[in-house]
Amino acid sequence: MAPLTPRLVVPIDVKKQPWEQKIPLHNRWHPDIPPVADVTEGELFRVEMVDWTGGRVRDDNSADDIKFMDLTITHYLSGPLRIVDTEGVPASPGDLLAVEICNLGPLPGDEWGYTAIFERENGGGFLTDHFPRARKAIWYFEGIYAYSPQIPGLTHPGIIGTAPSVELLNIWNEREKRLAETSPETLKVCEVLHQRPLANLPTPENCLLGKIQKGTTEWHKMANEAARTIPGRENGGNCDIKNLSRGSKVYLPVFVEGANLSTGDMHFSQGDGEVSFCGAIEMSGFLELKCEIIRGGMKEYLIPVGPTPLHVNPIFEIGPVEPRFSEWLVFEGISVDESGKQHFLDASVAYKRAVLNAIEYLSRFGYSKEQVYLLLSCCPCEGRISGIVDSPNAVATLAIPTAIFDQDIRPKHLRERPGPKLIRLPDLLSCSNDGHLPVTQDQSGRSVP
Repeated sequence: MAPLTPRLVVPIDVKKQPWEQKIPLHNRWHPDIPPVADVTEGELFRVEMVDWTGGRVRDDNSADDIKFMDLTITHYLSGPLRIVDTEGVPASPGDLLAVEICNLGPLPGDEWGYTAIFERENGGGFLTDHFPRARKAIWYFEGIYAYSPQIPGLTHPGIIGTAPSVELLNIWNEREKRLAETSPETLKVCEVLHQRPLANLPTPENCLLGKIQKGTTEWHKMANEAARTIPGRENGGNCDIKNLSRGSKVYLPVFVEGANLSTGDMHFSQGDGEVSFCGAIEMSGFLELKCEIIRGGMKEYLIPVGPTPLHVNPIFEIGPVEPRFSEWLVFEGISVDESGKQHFLDASVAYKRAVLNAIEYLSRFGYSKEQVYLLLSCCPCEGRISGIVDSPNAVATLAIPTAIFDQDIRPKHLRERPGPKLIRLPDLLSCSNDGHLPVTQDQSGRSVP
């Protein structure tokens, strides 16, 4: 018997705004956001999604949409979906929800995406001290490839998660509030002060709660409690794990009746770390999923690391489908920053050094540093914490597949390489907000392109 066509449970019309969709979307986590559909265990179903900004980034030659992006709006999620077994009994708190990704891809008729660097004053990124200006690259999809230049895609949802319980939501809000109340001058990443809030606390501004009507008493109460979707948490959420692709399976903890599964933030491709912040190839898209309820699975398989049984994290299986590369160039970084300061086993500093080393190296082959930064954020490169025990230096590595380049980027004897030569100039930065590449300052104060 031929397999059944997946049942479409959340359709998307990309010509309409997120709040105009036939099935209402949401951009917060809250236990009382009503499910938009029931899905039966073992059923193959399809969920469609807008891109994470809801269509606010345009396919054009300006990065103004990135520069002035209102980050209180993101992300737009499809769902929640109430998961029931074949007898109609919903998933219960303490169960484990196994979600299998059977198929995924861009929405037909909307086969394009973008990668961007946020303005330093509007969020920045991992290397905001080196790349402070907004930039945008547009990509077009042909099957498993994106061109600008071509990159095989490892398509995946940036966000997939279950709804929190009231108790878990309170835990999130209390701990993030304490962090937000910390003086920003005391917390840095890689010696760089944050340009965005230390935590994004609940706010009614631009809050979308699915079926809950805006302006009602219920909406006001929930909007002031509902958690932002920006960080990953115990429920999964915005983990941006590039290997959650076709054939993978995610085991999510269930905190509310029905699990209330939601997903969004589709990526055509991404490198480990998504270092430019808006750093995947962002797109609208679809998922075709199957779910299984493992009764009592949280207690059996997710051992809490924290003060309550709710302090757990999902686990997942990597699927069999991903880009296959046989040759890689690997860049190492240690926990010594650009000023020469020694840090103690700081993996963030070590990874930053690995990324910077790769950018400096690849810029010698005719690419601008901004182009390389965007490329390392969205191509399927592999990041690793390679050493975390030998004080004082943590060691991180960044492995880049050499096949994505149209020239040989390996080190050679100088007689074999008379100088940088770019065989085909990628148009990665044809989209800029001022028509020029930014000028940044290196650690010595010298201007560099």
